[in-house]
Amino acid sequence: MRLCIQNAKLSVIADTLGGELQSLRDGDGREYLWQGDARYWTGKAPNLFPYIARLTDGKYRYGGREYTMGIHGFICASELKPVLVQSERMVLQFIPDDKTKEIYPFDFVYEIEYRLQDNELDIIYRIRNTGDRRMYFGIGGHPGFQVPLDEDGAFEDYELKFERACSPEQIIFSEDCFVTGAVKSFPLEENGIRLRHGLFDHDAIVLKHMADAVTLTSGQSGRYVKIRYPQMKYLGIWHTPRSEAPYVCIEPWSSLPSRQGIIEDLEKQEDLVSVEENGVYCNQWSISCGRK
Repeated sequence: MRLCIQNAKLSVIADTLGGELQSLRDGDGREYLWQGDARYWTGKAPNLFPYIARLTDGKYRYGGREYTMGIHGFICASELKPVLVQSERMVLQFIPDDKTKEIYPFDFVYEIEYRLQDNELDIIYRIRNTGDRRMYFGIGGHPGFQVPLDEDGAFEDYELKFERACSPEQIIFSEDCFVTGAVKSFPLEENGIRLRHGLFDHDAIVLKHMADAVTLTSGQSGRYVKIRYPQMKYLGIWHTPRSEAPYVCIEPWSSLPSRQGIIEDLEKQEDLVSVEENGVYCNQWSISCGRK
């Protein structure tokens, strides 16, 4: 089921399946969100939980038992329940059942809230641990945006401009997209990353120590998309490798995928979020867009 919220500046549609955004339009009716294309990537903006990206052999360990879970967890393929829908705000909720507990053995309440404020869409994740043991997870977003943002212009006209000066480091991945443990400096051009399709020939670029906001922009167009992610440690940048896909994903992540060749133990993986019994975790990031 699709639900809509809107104000004078933005109109937003989200699906109860995964709570995934389906549309992000400005007051002129301009669509900013990637609309999916089977030639490249059919997704639009999946929500990632309770794990980011890949697990070695699709498995992890917890409490002495081994579990199997697919890429990016299961919330993106789960039906969420609308618990609040207002003109400028909606909250979608997921509570695990016996089926999901075979994949992820924790009791919790997952909520995602979409809230409009002027030309900004706030995305708020709330995880409440309702079980009797500490829970561990990764969480993040995977929104894609059309490039170019106008009919005119080219992919190469655009850049990702960080809000402040920074010296990011790139997480080095294996050919099959697992963490190797290596990092390297990722030099910026005038505090930005010039887009070109070849950037993604080896899959996603994942950064740490970057500024906590970045803007997709072009000197040829007045339109922009800005992502703020003050509580996220990592930023993924991606489109379908070895293609000329006309979009870019800007992905705020709380944690990293599995290390190469290691079936991770959730209690030992260093960068996972940890929430004690009856605890609540909240993380807010935002998307703003429009014309300068």
